[in-house]
Amino acid sequence: MNKVMKSGVVITAALAISLGGTTFSFAAEAPAPVVKKVALSPEQKAAFEAAKAQFKAARDARQAAIAAAKANIATAKNNFDAAKAAATTKEARQAAHAALKAAVGAAKATVPVKPTKPVRP
Repeated sequence: MNKVMKSGVVITAALAISLGGTTFSFAAEAPAPVVKKVALSPEQKAAFEAAKAQFKAARDARQAAIAAAKANIATAKNNFDAAKAAATTKEARQAAHAALKAAVGAAKATVPVKPTKPVRP
């Protein structure tokens, strides 16, 4: 019984030391610096507004290109289905499939890359 109590005391002491060490390490860390917002100059504000307008225009152009690409892909899919139904040989079906893949690739190539948001100065 005496051995069990001694081992319990040792475990409790080890836990207290380990927990105490972690709280001291947290207390030793420096707090994060506070970033103060600075008023923008009129030139900076105008440049940022222009960058936001350019971003919105690029985003709208991309969305329009995506819509056009979807329409082109749907047309290519309809053409593929018609060609596949009319095909009598394996080569004709493969040619229709190749034409579909080419049309989809061309439609995807017309979509511009996603624009990046402007960063506030």
